[in-house]
Amino acid sequence: MSESALSEHGNLRIGIDVGGTNTDAAVLDANDTIRAWTKAPTSTDVTTGIRQALADVLGQLGPDVSRVRQVMLGTTHATNAILERRALGRVAVLRIAGPATLSVPPLAAWPEDLRQAASSGTAIVSGGYLVDGYPLAPFDTDAAVRFLESVAENTDAVAIAGLFSPAFRDQELEAAELVAKTLGYDVPVTMSHELGSLGLVERENAAVLNAALYSVAGDVTRALVRALDEHRLDVTCYFAQNDGTLMAVDHAERYPVLTIGSGPANSIRGAAYLSGLQDAIVVDVGGTSSDFGVLKSGFPRESALAVDIGGVTTNFRMPDVLAVALGGGTILSGTSDAPVLGPESVGYRIRERGLVFGGDTPTLTDAAVAAGRTEIDGHGLKSRKHADLFAAALAESDRRLADAIDAVSLGKHDSDLVAVGGGAFLVPDELPGAARVIRPDHGQVANAVGAAIALASGWWETIIPAGDGRRAAIDEASDVARRRAVQAGAVAESVEIVEIAEVPLSYLPQPSIRLSVKAAGPLGHV
Repeated sequence: MSESALSEHGNLRIGIDVGGTNTDAAVLDANDTIRAWTKAPTSTDVTTGIRQALADVLGQLGPDVSRVRQVMLGTTHATNAILERRALGRVAVLRIAGPATLSVPPLAAWPEDLRQAASSGTAIVSGGYLVDGYPLAPFDTDAAVRFLESVAENTDAVAIAGLFSPAFRDQELEAAELVAKTLGYDVPVTMSHELGSLGLVERENAAVLNAALYSVAGDVTRALVRALDEHRLDVTCYFAQNDGTLMAVDHAERYPVLTIGSGPANSIRGAAYLSGLQDAIVVDVGGTSSDFGVLKSGFPRESALAVDIGGVTTNFRMPDVLAVALGGGTILSGTSDAPVLGPESVGYRIRERGLVFGGDTPTLTDAAVAAGRTEIDGHGLKSRKHADLFAAALAESDRRLADAIDAVSLGKHDSDLVAVGGGAFLVPDELPGAARVIRPDHGQVANAVGAAIALASGWWETIIPAGDGRRAAIDEASDVARRRAVQAGAVAESVEIVEIAEVPLSYLPQPSIRLSVKAAGPLGHV
């Protein structure tokens, strides 16, 4: 593209999303037009695949590389570190909730191997509040200091969780100051009220995972910076988070756990942009799985349930996603009367092992080629040996996809279905429960597009009075959410409140409301 043509479209930005099979990248201009895109195999170390995808799209841009101003990354580094119990920091867990919670100690339900990898010690000290703000007990600062001193030599970070701290956070703030004075100001601290909502154990778990991931976040940031330096790019970097929005690098380094689940969120946001729909069901079909989510007013519908990550139950915001073990690399076996679909997948080795590529393993991609659902340039099936198995496997795949639509629609039938991802050809043109099946252009890199077009956001949850102070409390919570959006990288003047949720709380002497506020705004243009 010529200099004059690109000048009409302003600066460029690159969205990168790491999947289990492919690492996708897309370049968008100021008008959100896609200028370049690629799919590179995801590497074992993740970083190599990111570097390859980045090199591919920059090669397509040629001299216009100088117009790149922003890079948005959705990565699985944090997820992989937890699943593999690798490179995690040792965390001291301080719970301010005694004596009420002594029967359930911190990390009690964690898998033993993860607890051994991530914990340097736990303690419960007196303190915390009841739901109406009445102090459960004074904060025992002396006990907190003794605990911190006892674990000082073996601690990389500290996680603090107080009873009902999302509404009453002063004791967590005081504890964080004690950590700084006792262990030093260079020891990172995660306070649970910054991450999760009501629910002490789940919020505590999220805080501990976040604290354990600080070193991983630093490694990822440095690796990304090195990759950008190799191409002499002077850009601002952002990381995708699990609600479909972005956060600045320093924000991601402080809250790395929020990057978990960013992939499905990116796909849903990308599908919204590419299809032009604000409300729909989205399926992202990859090499190993098909992830179903729901678009609600242009954003991913959030899960109302606790989220399990590596065997640990948490309650921070995650997209409501149903994963089905069907993908382009799903291995087929059995017979035409009883086809077996996976759950094993050849994944990124599809071009080595798939029959259509000359390999020896029947996959769903082979079945789709045999049925005429897709064509692969320069490749074709040389035999009809598995024709009956392929037909039966596709019929079973269609049935499972229809069941998934029914599960995520929550009784709302005939929603539009937007099919994206490299394996979207597995979705038939008609499915029960779907009014239309929509396959947008560039849907194969919808996740990278979703990262590139995302807004920055801030969120806050608390408990407020239901009476005369309600309006003022909502305004205060909205201000907190706006400030957090700005900290994440949004332009202050453009931040808007996009969601306010109020849930009355029962059985309290004073009527109260659980309030959640979300603010979002566009990134600053560099």
